[in-house]
Amino acid sequence: MATTSSAPKTLIEAVTYFADKHIAHAFVAALRWPNGPVCPRCASGAVSFLSTRQVYKCRGCKKQFSVKVGTIFEDSPLSLSKWLPAMWMIANCKNGISSYELSRAIGVTQKTAWFMLHRLRLAMQAKTFTKMGGTVEVDETFIGGRARFMHKSKIKKAKEMYPHFGPSALGKVAVMGLLERHGKGKSRVRTLMLNSRDTQELMGHVVDHVERGATVNTDEHKGYGGLISSYEHKVINHAEKYVDGQIHTNGCENFWSLLKRAIKGTYVSVEPFHLFRYLDEQAFRFNERTMDDAGRFVYALASIVGRRVMYKELTGHAVAAI
Repeated sequence: MATTSSAPKTLIEAVTYFADKHIAHAFVAALRWPNGPVCPRCASGAVSFLSTRQVYKCRGCKKQFSVKVGTIFEDSPLSLSKWLPAMWMIANCKNGISSYELSRAIGVTQKTAWFMLHRLRLAMQAKTFTKMGGTVEVDETFIGGRARFMHKSKIKKAKEMYPHFGPSALGKVAVMGLLERHGKGKSRVRTLMLNSRDTQELMGHVVDHVERGATVNTDEHKGYGGLISSYEHKVINHAEKYVDGQIHTNGCENFWSLLKRAIKGTYVSVEPFHLFRYLDEQAFRFNERTMDDAGRFVYALASIVGRRVMYKELTGHAVAAI
């Protein structure tokens, strides 16, 4: 079985290790099927391996399948020797990696690298929906460019999409963060995109993600006023101070700083349509920050099954066709 101990420890080791297509295939197969390969169509374990073509043949349904079937790699003509180093980089580069950087690093076009990165982000989505408890920080931020730098057509579109936002937030997307404290280096964060910052939406997200009776720290935003009926609501007034003992939202502020550094410094411009994918990517690296690079890589790779996104979905053509 593929484990942290059997994985390479550095990027250069990963590139060298996975350059052999047989090793790359065996690594992914061992991680996906620790008890031996299973046919994804009929679930039979009676399969044979055709080494010359790197595919399996099921003796039950007589169908052939590869290790990529049913994963984020499905239907990709690229070899695992390119996919796996790409996974290593996006899982471990603190500020992310742009499609231009990836295209130069592994020798593919920028368009291909962009598609690869979005597929890899899909494997980095949160794996749990368990409600948060203990002490939870809740905060919001705006992501996007300033209205004065936008074309008037985009300003008009922004006003139509986010009629509740004021002039200072025009052209930006509101994002909520919920951070569950677990001590230094162990806090975990979740992110959500907002349509508005009104009481109904803010309260709804808190109720959906935080256990009743938990301690919730927020700023003085009036939208959180109703929390006191179900939670131990602590408020920090940022106009006066940023910390009052254990009452603060500095954990969320730290995450926002890391997120915006990645978006502004690496990705430069992110369409609102895709923003949630970049939030998933940054939240994954933040939540698994205590792991070493090999551990983070294996943990992300373990989630490739059952997740797939098509190019037409990413470009909006699938939506337009509905």
